[in-house]
Amino acid sequence: MLSPAETYKDLQAQFRWEIPEFYNIGVDVCDKWAATDPDRSAIITANMDGSADIITFSLLKSGSDKIANMLVSLGARRGDRVGIMLPQSYEVAAAHVATYKMGAIAVPLFILFGPGALEHRIVDAGISVIITNRQGAEKLREMDRSAQENLTVLSVDGSDEDLGTLDLHALMEQQSDHFAPVKTRAEDPALIIYTSGTTGAPKGALHAHRVLLGHLPGMEMSHDFFPQPGDLIWTPADWAWIGGLLDVLLPALHHGVPVVAGRFDKFSGEAAFALMSRYGVANAFIPATALKMMRATAYDATKYPLKLRSVGSGGETLGAALLDWALTDLGVTINEFYGQTECNLIVSSCGAIMAPRPGIMGLTVPGHDVRVLKGDGTECAIGEHGAIAVKKGDPVMFLRYWNNPGATAAKFQGDWLLTGDIGVHEGGGWIRFIGRDDDVITSSGYRIGPGEIEDCLLQHPVVRLAAVVGKPDAQRTQIVKAYIVLRAGVAPGDALKEEIQAHVKTRLAAHEYPREIAFVDDLPLTNTGKIIRRVLRDLAQSEATDAQ
Repeated sequence: MLSPAETYKDLQAQFRWEIPEFYNIGVDVCDKWAATDPDRSAIITANMDGSADIITFSLLKSGSDKIANMLVSLGARRGDRVGIMLPQSYEVAAAHVATYKMGAIAVPLFILFGPGALEHRIVDAGISVIITNRQGAEKLREMDRSAQENLTVLSVDGSDEDLGTLDLHALMEQQSDHFAPVKTRAEDPALIIYTSGTTGAPKGALHAHRVLLGHLPGMEMSHDFFPQPGDLIWTPADWAWIGGLLDVLLPALHHGVPVVAGRFDKFSGEAAFALMSRYGVANAFIPATALKMMRATAYDATKYPLKLRSVGSGGETLGAALLDWALTDLGVTINEFYGQTECNLIVSSCGAIMAPRPGIMGLTVPGHDVRVLKGDGTECAIGEHGAIAVKKGDPVMFLRYWNNPGATAAKFQGDWLLTGDIGVHEGGGWIRFIGRDDDVITSSGYRIGPGEIEDCLLQHPVVRLAAVVGKPDAQRTQIVKAYIVLRAGVAPGDALKEEIQAHVKTRLAAHEYPREIAFVDDLPLTNTGKIIRRVLRDLAQSEATDAQ
């Protein structure tokens, strides 16, 4: 746990890893609290009518023990993969805790996945049992028959012969509420989280039990020395993703801080404000795309008074527009952090001890060794573009890709994990995120990152969302092309394009302004809210080819 410090230098100096030989996530986030403070709130389920259901650590333990016993009775054993496909809920937390305590491997699956995405993950991971609801079971039935063979489906919505589901809750009630956890080592496998697929087919990142301990300093730093008295956390990010699971749910339970379970059928800024106000949320992890949607919503502080103490965000560069809005309207500094499925929460800002620097994602989190490297593996000079890399042996780092030794080997260069992202060391430990290697635009000899341009576009009053890619160009190698979603009621047109181009040209540089602009109704996003620039790059490539 990070101890509050006056400066970043002090924070770094006092930190030491304490990774025990034996460690189990389920015991840590549930059983230890059930033994010492059983009536402590663990999960607060936000209901549609505004009420809340409180799940204590005692209830979480008894429920998870019943699930563990049930899984064992169905033939699941240590090392088996258990799929968990539900929206934020008590059952998700209980299923994860149960899986870890029995020494099995949890595979979180996003409830909005289609049959094809589910089939890839279920077959690749060799999932034998899956906990879901009716919506999920219907999608599983649409998979190829071979993917459904030997798959036991447990539903929170009860048994259904047509869907081939068993009644989760009925089976739980037949089980003992006492389960003896398996003694796992910190290095033993605990979960597989699939990458979001921004670059090729999703790969299963296999993590050890120690991954939770590896996340703690980054989570604590990005929430201004979490936990503090009165903390209560929520995220709109689904707990099937590393951001929801390991940036929020499990670290909060480790610290005994209640987690609000409340996801919307469709996210909106007003719904987010209403939920945070109603339940007194003090801490929130909100992805950049969701923040942009909230900023586009007129916030009414009298209607939705907030108790926010900290807001963290990652996945996309924030920029000055979002930081200024949050400070002015919400009264908090958004702490930007950085990581990826394979090695998460390794860089962060911390408003408690440092002023934010727009466009710069933060400083290396204590305990991690993050560098910007050249192609030959040597460190870049300050201000020089290079590959963001993390030293091997990091507690938060994945063990390997599941069933993919080739991809695992390609992820490393010597003693360094290559994130696939391009960054710049700005001096003083600050690291600027430029973009994924494929996202960087080469135009007239300049290397241009999309983030800074997108931030500038968002500062224009009519722009709601924006994405920038490189379009092939015979003269300049590439030109900057912007895809823009306008605010409601704004009409697109050539005059508006010229106005937006001038806005960027005068605020950034002549070589960075978008020479082409396309107004679109929406942008391609991953299920975690990241812009899939690959889709837009392919579109721009096709446009360039057709024009030849």
